[in-house]
This record gives sequence, structure tokens and C-alpha cells, in this order.
Amino acid sequence: MINRRSLLAAGAAATALPIPAFAQGAPIRMTIATGVDPSFAPYYVAREGGFFQRNGLEVTVNTGPSGSAMIAFLVGNQINSAYGAEQAGVSAHLVDPNVVAVAEGTALLRWISILGRNVENMEALKGKRVGVARGTGSETFWLSVVAKLNLNPADYTIVNVEAPEMVAALERGNIDAFAVWEPWPTRAMRAIPNTKILLSNDQIQIVRNFIYMNKGWAESNQEATQRFMRSMIQAQEFIASNPTEAAAQVARFLRQDRAFIAELMTKVEFKVNLTPDSVGNIQLAIDQLRGMNRLARPVTPDQVIWKAPLAAAAAGRVTI
Repeated sequence: MINRRSLLAAGAAATALPIPAFAQGAPIRMTIATGVDPSFAPYYVAREGGFFQRNGLEVTVNTGPSGSAMIAFLVGNQINSAYGAEQAGVSAHLVDPNVVAVAEGTALLRWISILGRNVENMEALKGKRVGVARGTGSETFWLSVVAKLNLNPADYTIVNVEAPEMVAALERGNIDAFAVWEPWPTRAMRAIPNTKILLSNDQIQIVRNFIYMNKGWAESNQEATQRFMRSMIQAQEFIASNPTEAAAQVARFLRQDRAFIAELMTKVEFKVNLTPDSVGNIQLAIDQLRGMNRLARPVTPDQVIWKAPLAAAAAGRVTI
């Protein structure tokens, strides 16, 4: 179920960019959505650090089982922005061309793993059941592993499991392993005996999460779009310059242990930019969807990525 939070005024926080004051008039309302994990920290910090509020926005954040699951709500402009992985963004764009990536938000450096229970290594994983969250960074990573290691997909039984359910499914014995992002691998190793990471994404591919918007809405609400992009940049800069306080804000938003969140946030890098690497990851998602016969029509990264909002807010952050 979606958890709706009305974003109220938060305590002021310092940032390297000047924050315009909007003393006159009512704030502009937006609805955004993502999953529940610290790789989406710019959304949380923009709320907890007051960046949305000080940029004249009243933002409602919806949270769901994953960032990728929430991207689908951009179709038909049910929400205005979402934060999630490449494959989900491309899939949503195929349904509604208004769903576009406006910035790379996070580089997942050591974030996604294949974790097994009573499995010693990748060779021993053959013949086992592997939990994968279809249409998310979980599936993107698993497919990259298959390609990189030249595995035979027929050697594995793929079970579609939402990320928050993977630890319980592993404990019950419904699956023998899973491929998913933090915090679930760490939680599984702490909670279930004889579990271990078999492979980490830094050995395979740097997966990326993107900030998406509904282009139709953004073009009709250009002032709100610019305020939103400024909020994202300011939140990212705050995370970089104040990691301890940023981790505390993320932990407060997620209602999770501060030390645990701080540890997890060292495994990612927050960007809010558009680079050739961003384009490469979108192209990879397109190629993977084509390989699974899930590319309903031809599409290119130039169609999925809309660089105008970020270029208007901070031209130096766009290098494509």
C-alpha cells in the first residue's frame, strides 16, 4: 500500500547553492514517489532538510515496494516525479512517452548483490531458485550477471518476488537465493543463518537510479519543475557536504537505525547529473528489454532522457 506523507516545513539546512525565498503566494503542490531505501536519499533529504519548502513547494511523497514500482504512476500523470531504476523507466516510457528521465540520481557502487542460503558460490547456484523483482534494478542486475558470466538461464529457476518480501521468502525456503539491492542483503545476512553474498554489482555493472518526471506536466508547470530540480541539486550537495546529518535525515524519514543507514549510504554516490554513463545505462535497459521481447516499439536513450530541466537549473551537470 502507498504511504502518503504531507511534507511540512522542516528545519533549515545549509547548502552551497543560494536558495530563493518564496515569501509571497501559496507554495506549488507536487506529488512524487519512490521506494523505501537510502539510495533515494535526495527525495528524503529534500523533505527533511527543508529544501522543497524553501523552494516554494508543498510536496507529497508516496512510498511503495520499490522505486521502480512507483515509476508506473507517472503514466497518465498520476504523480509528477519518481525515482527508480533504468529498466522501469524505459518500460513506463514505452507505455506513455511523457515518462522521461530528467537526471541520474544515484550510482549504485556496491549496492546490489546475489545472496544465497546454504549456497557456497555461483557455481553451486545452478539448479536453484533465484528471487528476482521483475521490471526493476533487480532484474537488470541479474540479466547483466547472466551476460557477463556467460551463464545459461535455463540452469536457474527465476521466482518473481518483490524486494521487501525476499528475506522472508528466503527464510521460508521458497527461494534459495535472491538478486536485489540494499538493505535486503544485509538484513538477510543478519537474520538468517548460512547466508552469504555470492556476487556484488561492483564486479559486474554500476546500476543507476534516475529521477523521472511526467514531461507533459513539467512543460505545463515550468516554474514548479525548476524549483523541483533546484531542490534535488541542493539536497545532493547537502548529502555530499554533510554526510552525517544527511544520514540522520534519511534515517528519520525511513524510521530506521541511523548507524545502519549511514553504513549503507557509503555504498552509493549521489549525482543529479546526466553523463555518457547515464546514457549507457539507459541503452543497456533498452537492450535487455529487447532481448526479453518486452520492447513494444523502437526507442532510443535520446527519447527516454529529457535534459532540458537539468540544463536550465545547472547546465554544467549535463555533459551529453
